[in-house]
Amino acid sequence: MTCLATIFLDFQLPNAATWYYFSLILAIALFVKFNRFVSIRNVDVLSLYLMVPGFLFLMDAAKVPVQTEGYRNLTLYGFIWLIGGSLVLFVRCLLDLTLISRPALLPNINLSGLAWLSTAMFMCMAPIAARLPAELQQPVGKSTAAMVALSNASTQTLDQVQSLTGAERDEELTRFWVSRSIAILSHLAVIAALVLIGSIHFQNTTSGMAAATFYLLLPYTAYHVGQAHHVFPAALLIWAVYCYRRPWLSGLLIGLGAGSCFFPALTLPVWLSFYRKAGMGRFLAAFGVAAGISLGLTGLILWADGKLAQSLQLVFSLADWQPWKASDLESIWHGIHGAYRLPVFILYLMFLIATSFWPRPKNLAHVVALCAALLIGIQFWYADRGGVYVLWYLPLMMLIVFRPNLMDRRPPPLTPLPTWPISMARRARDWMWHATRPREPLAKV
Repeated sequence: MTCLATIFLDFQLPNAATWYYFSLILAIALFVKFNRFVSIRNVDVLSLYLMVPGFLFLMDAAKVPVQTEGYRNLTLYGFIWLIGGSLVLFVRCLLDLTLISRPALLPNINLSGLAWLSTAMFMCMAPIAARLPAELQQPVGKSTAAMVALSNASTQTLDQVQSLTGAERDEELTRFWVSRSIAILSHLAVIAALVLIGSIHFQNTTSGMAAATFYLLLPYTAYHVGQAHHVFPAALLIWAVYCYRRPWLSGLLIGLGAGSCFFPALTLPVWLSFYRKAGMGRFLAAFGVAAGISLGLTGLILWADGKLAQSLQLVFSLADWQPWKASDLESIWHGIHGAYRLPVFILYLMFLIATSFWPRPKNLAHVVALCAALLIGIQFWYADRGGVYVLWYLPLMMLIVFRPNLMDRRPPPLTPLPTWPISMARRARDWMWHATRPREPLAKV
């Protein structure tokens, strides 16, 4: 039995560079249209791999001592490459606003083959998340207080956890599997949303399955497979796209995402413009309620632990989201005065404001492209490893690559709100009034 286990179960995960080349070769075989080599689909497939060399620079820097010149050079090259690749994708999102006629370019494999490949790749995500090297297990970027309270991620590998003893081992093992389970379930939610959007809104199940397969195939998913604070808010955002015909449900999902991480809140102008005169009030009310509940629960947990004041002080002192401050964090802005980062931030704010009224009216394709552009734009000024947060917008990029013409996908006419909650509230008010009002005496004194 030991011999059989050694023969069949002793497998090693490929390193980052090997997975990059293998993924690129397989993506070209599956999605590139060789009979229409000059097509937007082929450009999209190749451009989505532009930022992988930047990740390889950063991964190689993790093996070098921090205080050395080689480490500084590798990180600088990596972030420059990531910002350059992000700029290409940002321009692609803006170009998507002008694309009206989209030919139906199906992948080079049928629906059954895509389903089998995506299922097999997803089944391999759990051992990948557990067996990643130590340098890939560390949290990438700061996690918000809400995500820390949700996942309470462990910073050790599975082998390191199993080497512990006693109660410490049980605690670390529980934290490890909880954080990895949340990350894997979030990836599963993204995959399910991509398939359903393709099947229902694109009216092409093959396109949805191709988007899910491409999402699993891209190296960014494998590199950050265990980073729950990257993919959990993105899963809520992609499900909000699926539920776009119900404004209150989309607002609820985006509000929960904004309460757990800041970046879904920056897509709010796009959604409000999309629902103008067609559910904006319902969307905004649901967003406010969900974001308030999420932030309130986080504050309650921090208050119970005695960390609320410390967390608020830390948030307002961070330089990663305040561009007028110099940052010592790992990014392209490391050690650069805030006067150079502030103009980039101002340009981003101008673009953010412009999305609230341009283009008008918006359809679903505009919402997807502008939301992706806003999330990519954060990478240019965010000082905490800006450029590595590809999973924030990667599901939206999958929809951009495989979407058909969506000019008719607009918010549906509003249905009247049900009257029974109002009537029940009035009855409860009348009952409370009769139960609490002072009674007249039976006889006068």
